[in-house]
Amino acid sequence: MQCTRRVLVRSLGRRPLSTPSLRPDFVEILGERYATDPITNVTPSILSKVPIRLHTQPSHPLNTLRTLIESNFPDFSHLSSFSPVVSPFKNFDELSFPKDHPGRSLTDSYYVNKDLMLRTHTSAHEVEVFREGQTQWLLTADVYRRDEIDGSHYPVFHQMEGARIFEATTQGMKEVEEDNFRLERDLARSNIVIDDIPNLSATNPVQDVHDPVHSELVARNLKLSLNTLMLRLFGGASSKENPLRVRWIEAYFPFTSPSFEVEVFFNGKWLEILGCGVVNQATLDTAGVQGQIGWAFGLGLERIAMVLFGIPDIRLFWSQDQRFLSQFSQGAITTFKSYSKYPACFKDVSFWLPQATNLHENDFCDLVRDAAGDLVEDVKKLDDFVHPKTNRQSLCYRINYRSMDRSLSNEEVNDIQKQVIEKLKTQFGVEIR
Repeated sequence: MQCTRRVLVRSLGRRPLSTPSLRPDFVEILGERYATDPITNVTPSILSKVPIRLHTQPSHPLNTLRTLIESNFPDFSHLSSFSPVVSPFKNFDELSFPKDHPGRSLTDSYYVNKDLMLRTHTSAHEVEVFREGQTQWLLTADVYRRDEIDGSHYPVFHQMEGARIFEATTQGMKEVEEDNFRLERDLARSNIVIDDIPNLSATNPVQDVHDPVHSELVARNLKLSLNTLMLRLFGGASSKENPLRVRWIEAYFPFTSPSFEVEVFFNGKWLEILGCGVVNQATLDTAGVQGQIGWAFGLGLERIAMVLFGIPDIRLFWSQDQRFLSQFSQGAITTFKSYSKYPACFKDVSFWLPQATNLHENDFCDLVRDAAGDLVEDVKKLDDFVHPKTNRQSLCYRINYRSMDRSLSNEEVNDIQKQVIEKLKTQFGVEIR
C-alpha cells in the first residue's frame, strides 16, 4: 500500500493547528490548497491518511469486502472517486440533519475552514449522485470523525453507501413487487432465519408525502435486498442445524423514514451491521428527483472486516508490514493470524489547565496522534480533578504505547512522550504536574 500523492501541511515551522497564532495560512489536500481560519481543526496526522484510500488497495481486506458487497449488487453503479472535502451544507443540511446535531461540532468533525470539512459519512454525496441521474448505486469512501483512541476506533475509516429509487407509479410499484417476489423465493431456498418487524408503524412511520402502499413495498424491497447481502457476507459459516440468523430493529436517522438497523448472530453474539431506511423525500427533492421513492443503507467496512477476517485491532488496516499484508489475497476471506504481541509501555501525563480553558478528550487524542501516529494502542483518562480552593482543573491521562509491528524501546517512547508534553504546553498552555 503506497501513497500515490503526498499530502502537505505547509507553514512556517510546521506550526500546530490548534492555537490561532500558530495556525498555518493554508492546508493542502490532494493537490488543492485551502485557506485556514479559526475553525480549522484538521491535523497533519489526519491529512496524511487522505491519499491512501485503503478500499482501493488490491488484496487489502477492505477492498475484498467492498468487492464482495458489490458482487451482491451487480447491476448497480459502483462509485469511489469523490473528494473527501465537502461543505457542511452538503454533509448535514442536504440530508436534513438538525441544526443542533452533535456531529456538526468541532469536537466531533474535522473542519478545513468554516466553509469546508472532511466528510463524516458517505451520505454526504447522496444528493450529488441522485442529481447525476443514478437510480441504483454503491459508493465507497474514506470518512473522518474525531474519536477516542482504542482498538476499535480510528479517526479515519471507510463506509459503503447503497441506494435504489423507483418510479412512484403503478408500473414502478409493479416492478418492485416482481423484484420482491424473486428475492423472497431465493431467500426461502436459503439457510437463513429472519426475525422481522413491521415495515411501517406508529414509531417508525411512513413519510407524509409517501403513499403508504408504496412505502411498504419499497421498505420490503430494502429488507429483502439486505437479507441477501447478509447471507452473502455471513452465510458461509451457517449449516442446516445452525442457519444464519438475522434480525431487524427500528431505528432513527435524520435522512430516512421508516428507518431500521440490521443485526446478525455471528460467532455466538449479535452484531450490529448497518443502518438503512426509505430515503427522505426532501433529499430527493433537493437532488431534483421528482415522482420517485427509494431506499438507502450505509455500513462501516472496518466493523465488518474485523469480524470476518478476525482482525483484533483497527490500526492493523493501516499496517504496511508484509506479515500483515501477505496474509490476504484478492477476493478471499481468510482469518488473520497474529504474528506477535509486542509489549506495552504505559506513560502517564498530568497537568493543570489554564483558567477558562476547555480541553475535549478528542483534542487530547488528536494531539497524541500527531506525536505518536499509530504507535498508541489506547488512551484513557485516569483523573479529572478541580481544586477546591483555586478552582483549577487537573487532568491525568494514561497513554498505552504499543506497535503492531515491532518492539518499542523505552528511549523511543520517552522521546514521543516529550513531544506530547511539549504540544500540550504549546497548544493549550497547560502546566505539567
